[in-house]
Amino acid sequence: MGSRVVVFGSSPAVAAEILRTHDRELSARYAPKATPIEESDLKKYSLLWSTDCQNQWKSFRVLWKSELFSNKALDLQAEIRAKKVEEMVKFLSKKEGEIVQIGDIVFTAVYNTLGNICFSKDLIDFDDEKMGSDWRGIMWRFMECATTPIVADFFPFLDLLKLDPLGQKRKSKKCMDKMFQVWGDVIKQRRNLNDHNDVKHGDFLDFMMANGFLDVQILYMLLEILPAGAGTLIATTEWAMAELLKNKEAMAKLHQELEGEIINTNFIKESQLSKLPYLNACIKETLRLHPPIAFLPHCANSTCEVMNYTIPKNSLVLVNLWAMGHDPMIWDDPFSFRPERFLNSNLEFKGQDFEFLPFGGGRRMCPGLPYAHRQLQLILASLIYYFKWYLPNDGDPWQIDMDEKYAVPLQMKKPLLLLPSRRC
Repeated sequence: MGSRVVVFGSSPAVAAEILRTHDRELSARYAPKATPIEESDLKKYSLLWSTDCQNQWKSFRVLWKSELFSNKALDLQAEIRAKKVEEMVKFLSKKEGEIVQIGDIVFTAVYNTLGNICFSKDLIDFDDEKMGSDWRGIMWRFMECATTPIVADFFPFLDLLKLDPLGQKRKSKKCMDKMFQVWGDVIKQRRNLNDHNDVKHGDFLDFMMANGFLDVQILYMLLEILPAGAGTLIATTEWAMAELLKNKEAMAKLHQELEGEIINTNFIKESQLSKLPYLNACIKETLRLHPPIAFLPHCANSTCEVMNYTIPKNSLVLVNLWAMGHDPMIWDDPFSFRPERFLNSNLEFKGQDFEFLPFGGGRRMCPGLPYAHRQLQLILASLIYYFKWYLPNDGDPWQIDMDEKYAVPLQMKKPLLLLPSRRC
């Protein structure tokens, strides 16, 4: 593509070669030219977009996995996740019969969950719907502008001319600066508080400060934790709701399963969700049809041979997750939403089953998978158990616009607008 060699892997066999057999040679990452962060800074501060997997990257990954996404950390965060979903349910109960943009509601719940994990505070008020919508817009624009290829990605010499015809780099930097301003104020307040009172909150910010992280390091880490963590959950929840609305039988079956398990409780707890096979099947089927990342981006850090093809150094290597999720050679009736296909299946999304890789695989596999899975279960179960959902003006669910908007994560082109009706 242009002057750059681009390799697409679109089958489980090729994915296994790229992500397992040649993981070391193909584990580099290419940072899109629209990213407002210099490559030297990505190497110093980034986990998701660091161009190599050297010592700094390894230390960040260990930090994320131990402090944010280990089983112990996730168990300690369970009360926060439950509380924020309870607040979401209460807010939606007040909106009964009114049109809501479900992605904005879920965004507020998830963003506040991550805000409490990182800062011990809510970052948005549910009742301030404009603020929630604006912040979701800022994060979506940042991820869309920063990750969508521009012409310089395929003709690298044009990068010297600093061409940005659609203004993507400028727009992504503007969004990044807004986020940094708000988060930077929180960091400054915490440093002042700690200097005077030595108060400890026990959150991720305390941990980073106690371990000598500079403000700039903390900000870049939050830039990956908050937008990426919120974005994937929002997009997947929105796609799941759309698919369930279109498939009434699946919706009824999921609600029946929830009714059988959720008994005598005001709000669902994570501990109640461990034995809900149909809920998990619905989540897996949504991720198959609508993977958060359509093309898993890798880069060759050395020349290697994959299935008798020579992959030159610096080639872009993209694992086509969308194609594999819709391949009729792998899936029966691949474009239909059929959660039942996962009920008697051992397929998991933990990076070992190469026909199903919504969170990637190999050393670059998404470190937030355990958190995302728990949060997705709780949010989707709560939305379906407590509410019936309708389209505005008694619309036909089969008329929901399922067109995709390319970005990271892959999202609905048009926001999903719904009317909630409380069940119980």
